[in-house]
Amino acid sequence: MPAGARAQADVVARAAGVLAGRAAAQEVLRQTGLAGAWSLGDGDRLAPGAAVARIGGPARALLAAERTLLNLLSRLSGIATLTAAYVEACAPVAVLDTRKTTPGLRALEKAAVRAGGGHNHRRGLFDQVLVKDNHLALGGVDLGDAVRAARAALPDAAVEIEADDLDGVRHAVEAGADWVLLDNMDEPALRAAVALAAGRARLEASGGMTLQRARAAAASGVDAVSVGALTHSAPALDLGLDLLVAHAPNSRAQRLQS
Repeated sequence: MPAGARAQADVVARAAGVLAGRAAAQEVLRQTGLAGAWSLGDGDRLAPGAAVARIGGPARALLAAERTLLNLLSRLSGIATLTAAYVEACAPVAVLDTRKTTPGLRALEKAAVRAGGGHNHRRGLFDQVLVKDNHLALGGVDLGDAVRAARAALPDAAVEIEADDLDGVRHAVEAGADWVLLDNMDEPALRAAVALAAGRARLEASGGMTLQRARAAAASGVDAVSVGALTHSAPALDLGLDLLVAHAPNSRAQRLQS
């Protein structure tokens, strides 16, 4: 590609979805010396054929940026699109993400969940305590001691306890949990857990949440439904780069336009 060649292209949606990742894509443009004019932003709905942004600059830079730009936008828009489907299925119950994220991309993927209308949950081990059976076994303490130790260590953090049956829900509520994670419970068990907790703790339904299961869980009366699939299994949204104009400084480059 001749050093002086310049080009302009549109980022175009090939499928319907929800846009996410604009800030990351803009950083790709900045680092490669390209200009970008965005017509849509994170959270906007995309129809097939919708132009998301117009970018322009040196043709070499455009080709260098193309794949990284599209990888980020496609991955993050896919997360936002899947999240929006779960949000619609569970409304008005909140849809939460998890820590099942791509290493190095957690902040971007959780921003994509927000773009799709979901809520960020448990960003790390610093902002909320989740007590599981492994903690109790390795720590050699009972549930009440674990909750007290967690509150002493992180007084501003919510404490959540995992339960996979109604006995576990009762113990978690009696131990003073802020949240109870209802792990892989069927719909009758979820309804029973809601009645048992009686508002003394917030309830999160989780585990293998397909759209159908998430809809049923939301109808059971829980406070939230968490879905690991939002970030670990979202299909990429199909986005492409359509070349508009290329200006070449010599006849060899001009032939590339045709």
